Amino acid sequence: MFASVTLQDWENLIKKQLKNDDIYAILTKENLEGIVVKPYYGGTSASLKNLPKVEVSTHLVAKYQDDLQDHAYAFLLEHNVEGLSEKSLFIANKELSEHIKAEDDNRYFSLIDVFENNKINENLGKELLGKSFDRNICVDVSLYQNAGASITQQLAFALGKAKDLAEIFGKEIYSKLVFRFAVGGNYFFEMAKIRAFKLLFNQLSKEYGLDEVPYIFAETSLRNKAVNDEENNLIRSTLELSAAMIAGADAVFTNDFKINNSNALSEEISYKQQIVLAYESIINVFEDAANGSYYVENITQQFAENAWQMFLEIENSGGFAENLQSGVIAKMIYKQAIAEQQWVEEGKIKLIGVNLYPKLEKTKSVEDLYSAKEIKAVRWAEMFE
Repeated sequence: MFASVTLQDWENLIKKQLKNDDIYAILTKENLEGIVVKPYYGGTSASLKNLPKVEVSTHLVAKYQDDLQDHAYAFLLEHNVEGLSEKSLFIANKELSEHIKAEDDNRYFSLIDVFENNKINENLGKELLGKSFDRNICVDVSLYQNAGASITQQLAFALGKAKDLAEIFGKEIYSKLVFRFAVGGNYFFEMAKIRAFKLLFNQLSKEYGLDEVPYIFAETSLRNKAVNDEENNLIRSTLELSAAMIAGADAVFTNDFKINNSNALSEEISYKQQIVLAYESIINVFEDAANGSYYVENITQQFAENAWQMFLEIENSGGFAENLQSGVIAKMIYKQAIAEQQWVEEGKIKLIGVNLYPKLEKTKSVEDLYSAKEIKAVRWAEMFE
């Protein structure tokens, strides 16, 4: 039998090794998310139940190529393809959705967001809901991550968009939604983001007398990718895919690791990162692999609590669509994005080949990259390219 070891015992050992009694001052790291991260954990305040996902096994989604037709079972489609059978098809093009014929032996998921020009396109929503798709409408928050929104903001915005949709189309829409998230490079934070959204959306659905589990489509971020040393992008996106699968995303997609000069080979290599993770590590089949991790459990709860509070504040000020139209959402993202970019500039956020062992000097300022009046995707590395 092992001797019982208390948290105080561990703390005393750390003090001895660091030769300093103020270990929290040495080991605590600040972050831009407003999340309290402890140097070590000895338990959780509350044990979370297993957070389920919709799909039994995470869909590994490839951008459609003829050469992958026999090797991939889920495709992101931007144009019509004849003769596909027993596939899961993610429709990413509004015009395609109008003309595609749903075959009985395929499954269809919409990646089309009905928020257009800062308001909801009700006619488009009705057209999509009339389709024989497994999931008809996408709540896309990937742009916000790529534009520099915090994790708390992304979660609150996803809830706000879902709430606005339910007010127009009814609560039944909650079983017809796909939530599209971009997953960044802060490994455990991104894991907690997806897990927190499962808690949050389930809580929102209970306000309508439902008990829904969100369908989550997770893709790799563009924000931390660079034009130079593209192989580093592969490492970054591998970690992002891993975080998404472990957190229990229902589908994952890899954006091309080549920012410029994308080609069929680079798209195939990017997709096959998913294959390696799924078949070598088997992390695409677990329902909630992070459950029980003291650290992940703690930050999951913090993100959920912070995002719910922000969601309520947005609702009390008129709802997501109204705040989007008034420019409040853009200003919120702008403030967070420039703070994050300044951390990159100062080296607090490190990107190998960009601000760590860099080959180039800074070429653009924060003012060149960001605007408080426009939500647009900006890569950190653009400042140095």
